[in-house]
Amino acid sequence: MNKSTTKITRTAAPMTHQHAHEIQAFGSVVSMPIALAESVRQKSVDNLNQLLADTITLRDLYKKHHWQVAGHTFYQLHLLFDKHFGEQNELVDTIAERIMTLGGVSIAMAADVAETTLIPRPPRGREEVPVQISRLLHAHEIVLKEARTMARQATEDGDDGTNDVLVSDVIRTNEAQVWFVAEHVVDEPLVRADGKDDH
Repeated sequence: MNKSTTKITRTAAPMTHQHAHEIQAFGSVVSMPIALAESVRQKSVDNLNQLLADTITLRDLYKKHHWQVAGHTFYQLHLLFDKHFGEQNELVDTIAERIMTLGGVSIAMAADVAETTLIPRPPRGREEVPVQISRLLHAHEIVLKEARTMARQATEDGDDGTNDVLVSDVIRTNEAQVWFVAEHVVDEPLVRADGKDDH
């Protein structure tokens, strides 16, 4: 009995310009054996994608200010903004991976993030330090407000993993960063105390 066989030819040449349909649409969730109902996973994915868009925007706001900061606090803020950028970048990865774990598709591209974020868009040019800091604090407040609401929702739905990411990672990191940044806009004298001399 003759069996016809097709010989597959292998080549070392890269196969470029490939196209195909998406394997999963954005906004959908696929089945994942993690003992959470599809409706719960869908709700968490939708919430986390909003938070991801805002976290990416906050991260990039830190990098913008890292490059463009000016004045006598330049060195300290240049380093601080870059440190916070790195910490926000870690949060971006954590949130995106949680979305994928839930069977969703994480938002990723800048244009999609810009359409989704709740954080106001800054101008392209440089701004004074107090304005930069005010923008960062407002962005943090947006992220913290939604993260707390989402954490409560995840708890109600029994999505402990999402709640843990929101509380242990997102909320704690953002609260700590708010503290470090906010202290730079306290109106305190630099050299001489502002108290009255009784002598």
